[in-house]
Amino acid sequence: MVYRYMRIQGREESYVTKYPKGVFSLCWNLIRDGVLTEAEKALFIAIDDWFKENLPEPEPCMNHEKVITFFKCAATEEMQQKLQPAIALLDKYQKPYDVVYTNFVGTIVYEDEWQVAVRVEEGKMV
Repeated sequence: MVYRYMRIQGREESYVTKYPKGVFSLCWNLIRDGVLTEAEKALFIAIDDWFKENLPEPEPCMNHEKVITFFKCAATEEMQQKLQPAIALLDKYQKPYDVVYTNFVGTIVYEDEWQVAVRVEEGKMV
């Protein structure tokens, strides 16, 4: 089966969306909690900076709306390569996550070449 969307998400939910936190939030939590070494922190910040420079930040995300993002599978291979060191940090510190593939994301409120932002309510895509 060919899927259109992919998301890397944790098992703990976001305070804002009540939906599982994405890979970036999980890594920022490792920094917040003082888990990462200085070198690991610098590595993740460099990854985060690359994404900020190369992918548009969806307006609903900037406005802290209740949305989550999915990568488009057509762009997933390059994104997964860029995210691999961040995923390795989750593995190293035993932070559980799932890689979710789907064709059904709900109401898309933002879309670009690489990603979509989807509305969530009460922890569910709508």
